[in-house]
Amino acid sequence: MSDASEKVTQPSELFKIQNRVAIVLLSLALVGCDGKPPAPPAPPPAAVTVAFPVQREVVELDTYTGYLQAPESVNVVARVSGLITATPFTEGSIVKKGDLLFVIDVRPFQADLDAKIADQARAQAQLALAYVTLNRLIGLRKDNAISQQDYDNAKGNVDQAAATLASAKAAVEASRLNVEWCRVTSPIDGRVSNKLVTVGNLVNGGAGTATQLTTVQSVNPVYCYVDIDEHSFLKYQKLAAEKKRASIRDDRIPCFIQLANEVGYPHVGVVDFVDNHVDPTTGTLLVRGVLDNSSGLLTPGFFANMRIPGTGRYQALLVPDAAIGNDQDRRNVLVVNKDNIVEPHVVELGALFGDLRSILSGIKPDDRIIINGQMHARPGSPVAPTEGTIKIDPAAFADEGSAAAQSLPTTEAATADKLNPVATTEPTTGNNP
Repeated sequence: MSDASEKVTQPSELFKIQNRVAIVLLSLALVGCDGKPPAPPAPPPAAVTVAFPVQREVVELDTYTGYLQAPESVNVVARVSGLITATPFTEGSIVKKGDLLFVIDVRPFQADLDAKIADQARAQAQLALAYVTLNRLIGLRKDNAISQQDYDNAKGNVDQAAATLASAKAAVEASRLNVEWCRVTSPIDGRVSNKLVTVGNLVNGGAGTATQLTTVQSVNPVYCYVDIDEHSFLKYQKLAAEKKRASIRDDRIPCFIQLANEVGYPHVGVVDFVDNHVDPTTGTLLVRGVLDNSSGLLTPGFFANMRIPGTGRYQALLVPDAAIGNDQDRRNVLVVNKDNIVEPHVVELGALFGDLRSILSGIKPDDRIIINGQMHARPGSPVAPTEGTIKIDPAAFADEGSAAAQSLPTTEAATADKLNPVATTEPTTGNNP
C-alpha cells in the first residue's frame, strides 16, 4: 500500500520542480544582461485633424434687439357726421392713395350745397345790380345831377354786394368739402386694417369727436428701431474720429436685419437716423434702420435683431474657437510643423464670428492648426495629422461684398504685421489643455 502512494506522489513533486525551473529561466530571460527590464514599446503618434486658418475680409458686427415700424401710419376718421352707407374695401388688403374706403350718406350735404350755390347766385345778381346802379350814377354825377350822398351810397352798395358774394362763395366751398368728405379715401399707400364701423352706423365728424373708421400703415419701406448703449456709441465715435469706421451719424452705415424665424441676417438696409440725445434713464440712444420691403415680409410690430458694423473692413485669420486652449493667463493654439511635431503658439484673440475666432497675432496663413484631437496632442510630440477644412457659416458674417458693406472704410487691421506676425512658440515641456 505504501509503494502505490509513493508512485502517485513522485510525479506531482517532479511537476512542481519543473514549474519552478521554468519560472527562474523566464525571469532570467526577461532581466537581460544589465539586470533591467526592457522598455515598453512607444505608443503610436496621436491622430489629429489639421487645417489652415481661414483668411478673409471681415466686418465686426454688433447685435441689438429692436422692433419694426411703418414710416407712415394713419388713423382714418370721419370728417362729417352721418350714416355709413358703404365700405367698399377688403380688410387687410393693400390700398393705394385715393382708394375709396367708406361712404357716408351724402344727401343732406348735397342739399346744403345746392342751397349755398343758390345763395351765391343771388349774391352775384345783387352785385351785378349794384354795379348797374353805380355806373348810371357816375354819368349823372358828371353833370352834377345827383348829390354826393347818392353816389357814395351806390358805391357802398357795390362793396357790400361784393362782400356778400365772397361769403357765399366760401360757404359753397365749405359745403362742397362736406360733400367730398362723404367719400372717405385712403390718405396713403399701404395696408388697411379692419372695419371699425360697418354699414348702417352713425359716425361723428369734427375735431375731438371724430369717429375712427380704420387705420392704414405704409408697407414699403419699413423702419427698424433699436436702442444702442452709451458705451457702444462712444466706441463708434472714437473709431470714426480715428478714420477706422464710418460715422454712424453722418454716413450711410449698413445694417442687417433678422426676424425671429430666420437664420442669418438676410435683410440689408442702412442706418438713416440717430437721435439727438441719450436717454438718461436707460443710458441708450435711439437708432433707426430703413429697409426695402417690396416682398411685404417685414410687418410693422415684429421684433427683430439688427446688426451694425462695429468696425471697418479688414483681413483676418480665423480658426475654430474650440481649437483655442488656455495656459494660465495666455491663449494658444496647437500647430503641427513640417516634421509633424506639435508646437503651441501663443495667440492674441480678436472678435468672434459664429464658431470662428479671429486671431490678431501668433499664427501665419500657412500654419497647420489642430482643429480636432487637441486632447491627445502633446507639445513636442509627434502626431499623425489628417488634412481637414474649417467650415464657414455665412450667417456669422456680414455681406462684405454688398455695396453697403463696401462703403465702409478699410481699417488698419489689414496691415502685414497683423496678418503675418512672428509666431511665438512655447517650450515643448508645457502642457496644453
